[in-house]
Amino acid sequence: MKHLVLASLFAGAVALPAMADYTIIAPANPGGGWDQTARTMQQVMQEDGISKSVQVQNVPGAGGTIGLAQFASQNKGNPDALIVGGYVMVGAILTNKSPVSLKDVTPIARLTGEYEAIVVPAASPIKDIAGLIDALKASPGAVSWAGGSAGGTDHIAVGLIAKAAGVDPTKINYIAYSGGGEALAALLGNQVTAGISSLGEFEAQVKAGTLRLLATTAPAPIDGVDAPTLKQAGLDVELQNWRMVAAGPGLSAEQKAKVTADIDALAKSANWQKQLADKGWMDTYLSGPEFDAQLDQDIQATESILRDIGLVK
Repeated sequence: MKHLVLASLFAGAVALPAMADYTIIAPANPGGGWDQTARTMQQVMQEDGISKSVQVQNVPGAGGTIGLAQFASQNKGNPDALIVGGYVMVGAILTNKSPVSLKDVTPIARLTGEYEAIVVPAASPIKDIAGLIDALKASPGAVSWAGGSAGGTDHIAVGLIAKAAGVDPTKINYIAYSGGGEALAALLGNQVTAGISSLGEFEAQVKAGTLRLLATTAPAPIDGVDAPTLKQAGLDVELQNWRMVAAGPGLSAEQKAKVTADIDALAKSANWQKQLADKGWMDTYLSGPEFDAQLDQDIQATESILRDIGLVK
């Protein structure tokens, strides 16, 4: 009887699905949002037993398109490789005329999102979003905007604001900075009229009183944030800077289902939810056909506004 029990236990153990050893590509330098996302995934997947081993590799450059191209070419049919990306990558693919796009990988899920914030220096004579829009309408080129990379989320948001305000988007004076620190220094030094970035980037300075928060790109007021949405200010603009994870191209339906199940387990875990709360990331998890449809919609909308701005012909 004892031997039968042992045999039964052994058979059950053998039947358990093996945990994958994942490699996650962060297509950016260490320390940025995509890198932080990849390393948080690594930590939670290992701690929660979703994967026994997770490696993170940084492949920076060109808004994520260098890492994307390398990932797509090296991981066809490989279910153990993942890449982190996001809305910035959608714009970079278009503006850099990248030969590789998100159609060349297997999108799995949207993980997190952040809304954009529009700020001015505390010493600015502009007191509210209406004042900024009035200045923009009076002389678009005289209003300088500090933000991230050309064609990225910040640039797209300014283009959408101009368009909603009835201003020619090609006339906007957008100054692209390579990092949030540089854009912040320009703002604090009163070298630009306004700044735009994710809400978290400006939170400390807004609380300290060195920047004035005028509005956010959220669809509804955000708890604890003392600023209207652009929609409340009469501008039909809503924008989320989201982050996603994709797998390699050419996966079988079974392989894709296994990867999706692992990412679903990650997103639903208490450990991941705690990480989101600690980092101030919004849980905007979306997977399956719903995410595929949303991604297609975002790509089309991004291409449209980048054409309006003049960055895509």
